[in-house]
Parts: sequence; structure tokens; C-alpha cells
Amino acid sequence: MSAPATRAEVCIAACSDAWRGSGEVLAHAVGTVPAISARLARLTHSPELVLSDGECHFMADPPPLGKTAAAGGTVEAWAPFGRIFDILNTGRRHSMMGASQIDRFGNQNISLIGDWRKPKRQLIGMRGAPGNTVNHRTDYWVSRHSSRVFVDRVDIVSGVGNDRARAHASTALRFHDLGVVVTDLAVLDYDEDGRLKVRSLHPGVTEDEVRENTGFELDFSGAGVSREPDEHELDLIRTVLDPKGARDREVKVSRP
Repeated sequence: MSAPATRAEVCIAACSDAWRGSGEVLAHAVGTVPAISARLARLTHSPELVLSDGECHFMADPPPLGKTAAAGGTVEAWAPFGRIFDILNTGRRHSMMGASQIDRFGNQNISLIGDWRKPKRQLIGMRGAPGNTVNHRTDYWVSRHSSRVFVDRVDIVSGVGNDRARAHASTALRFHDLGVVVTDLAVLDYDEDGRLKVRSLHPGVTEDEVRENTGFELDFSGAGVSREPDEHELDLIRTVLDPKGARDREVKVSRP
């Protein structure tokens, strides 16, 4: 019998479930937990998922965290940087990104904090967020659920939210598809109006804890408890995919 699942491992299972049913698409995973989750999905319920080694190869054997094709394994295809944009434009990609800010409609900010004309803090810029949210499904991973991240209004829109996509007059956003937001406290998805709601709370997390760390009202009706990874998943996480325990450095249960 394995030791009980940690909060990080519950988060990995939740993120892994987000890849379920994606089909033969390229997994774009940003962050430690998403990277492990995509590999876990490939080894369990979604063997058709396409994985990159983070450089320029598609891998038949999901490499352990931090390893590339140079460390061994079977290379399925060569994918230079330019080809990624071709794949993105066809929609055959599924992204799980981070968010420095996210609002109730899923508008995401990874670019800056404050007024864009004179920001208080410069972040990583728009990067691929606009193209991801225009072309294919996009999920978000937030390693620390707080009211600084879940805000009433983002300072600038990097990833397009449901309200903007629905209000857009042309067909340019017809492939807009926001899936879930997984955090260290809960799994959130969207209601029929495109607003975030709570799908499940991680074991040991209360509604009050999530409310206190969210800058807008959330709907908890119908929220369940996030599943824990099974024995096989735990073994893969602990011995194959992340034997050095990087997941527990990204997700810390203790919160001031």
C-alpha cells in the first residue's frame, strides 16, 4: 500500500483528467504539475496524446521530468519551432498554461501588473496566450490559489475569456475553448454563462478557504471532492515521472 497522496499528487491527477479525451493532439504543459500530468495521461488513459521533450522531438516514451531525447527513449518525430505554429493554427494542440491573474470569465493575464502604460511589474509578456485561446482548448494551472490571482478584473488580457469571445462579432474566435482551472485548492470549470464555478474541492479544503482566497463570488453548488490518484498512478508519479519530488516544491500545503 502506497503512502497517502499528497496535495501535489491530487493536483496532478486533476490535471491529468483535463487531458482525457483530447485525442491525438500536441500537449502543451507549462509548469511542473502540468508537465507530469501530461506524461501521466499518456501512460494511462490517453495513449494517443502527443508529447514533446521540451526541445524539438516528439517522444514515444514520456521522459522523466527535466529529461530530453538526449537522455534516451524513442523519438516519434522531429518538430522544429516553426512547426509548432503550424500545429497550433490547425487546432491540434491542447494547452495548460499558468495565470498571474484570472477573472470570473477566464480572462488571463501573464503580461504585467498595473497600468499597461506604466506597469508596476513586468511579467513574461503575452507569449502564446492569445493564439492558444483563439485556436484550441486551453486550461489553466494555478499553484497558489489567492485573491491576487483570482481578481475581479485582470490588468491586461493575455488569454481571451468567455465574455470577450462571446461578444466578438466575427468568426475569429469560433475555436475558443476554455476547459478547467486547476489550483492547489480546487478544480474550477465554467457555467452556461461562461463564469467560473467550483467543480471539486481537494481533500481537506473547505469552501471558506476557497472563498477567502478568491476576489469574486463563486458558485459551489454541486461541488464534489477531487479524486485521489490510484495506486498505479502514484507509482508512475513517484518512481517514473518525478522521482526527485519536484511536484512538492511547486505545491505546498502550508499557507500563512
